Amino acid sequence: MNILCIGDVCGHLGCEHLAAVLPAIKREHKIDFVIANGENSADGNGIIPHSARMLFDAGVDAVTGGNHTFRRREIFDMLESEERLIRPANMPASAPGHGYSLFDCGRTSIGIINILGTTYMESLDCPFRTALLLAEKLKNNGAKIIIVDFHAEATSEKRAMGFWLDGKVSAVFGTHTHVQTSDEQILPQGTGYITDLGMTGPVESVLGVKPEIIILKFVDKISSRFEQAEGECALEGCVFTVDDKSGLCFGAKRIRI
Repeated sequence: MNILCIGDVCGHLGCEHLAAVLPAIKREHKIDFVIANGENSADGNGIIPHSARMLFDAGVDAVTGGNHTFRRREIFDMLESEERLIRPANMPASAPGHGYSLFDCGRTSIGIINILGTTYMESLDCPFRTALLLAEKLKNNGAKIIIVDFHAEATSEKRAMGFWLDGKVSAVFGTHTHVQTSDEQILPQGTGYITDLGMTGPVESVLGVKPEIIILKFVDKISSRFEQAEGECALEGCVFTVDDKSGLCFGAKRIRI
């Protein structure tokens, strides 16, 4: 099974670019299942029902989140009702939504887990213990393939998570930093891995935002409301090829369209 994992989709331009190029990517790479991180799919940041629906309508099967998932309160009801929309699992239990989901794909079943890192980020439940616990739970519920979106800041924490889950899940991919890394690989026990998928949105930007806004913040210490950059967009991600029965990964290919 070929599973396409797409890096953080930024604003309406990112959603539109994904919708424009995804059909051709699915044909070229014979994609069976699509996961996209959508925590910044609303303009500004966060996710709203409209941006989530744009991703689903474009052909995304599951949308994961991150530290901006709860920034826009209008998404709360959809987090509760939509099984394809997954928020970080190690948030407090009072947070709306669910941190994992199980998908029946006919010949196999796919479990997806979303986890937030804690290095340079919020203090939450241990991401490592949470991810392992949920992987075991999904396996007990019949998941043959398990994919983990680890939304984290530190590359060391992401690498450590990959080895922590090696052989226990099918693939671990990092999101959040919006910069695609070149370390896609199969770990020793058969888990696919990449430190960060990258970003889907405007190329001439700083993480999807107009450069002048971020420069002002760094140089003059003045914060302004984030505004999405404009212009040419790119979709970044990784295709993991996973054995339907064993759940082990035997292919990882980075893409940028």
